[in-house]
Amino acid sequence: MARQPDIHIQRPHALGLPKARRLAQQWMAQATEKYGLQFSTEEGDEGDTVRFERSGIQGTLAVRADKLDLQAELGFLFKAMGATVETEIARKIDALLAKASTA
Repeated sequence: MARQPDIHIQRPHALGLPKARRLAQQWMAQATEKYGLQFSTEEGDEGDTVRFERSGIQGTLAVRADKLDLQAELGFLFKAMGATVETEIARKIDALLAKASTA
């Protein structure tokens, strides 16, 4: 049976793919600064898959025209802080979505 991710955040939106990509880039810049994450992006016609990692965390952000789907696995030292990390990431994504929706 597949293991559930330690962090799973899904957010539907009505931004379309170009705006969703810009939002993902903004989140990546914030996450690089705050958590030291490194990113690689695979672009596609239907959306992008952003892979991220650093010591203790690795995951993906699926960027689609109608939703964002973030999943991450936490290493042993981060597991105890999983809920806090998930809440912080969700707060950042929600703030970016709110800003993008009014722009």
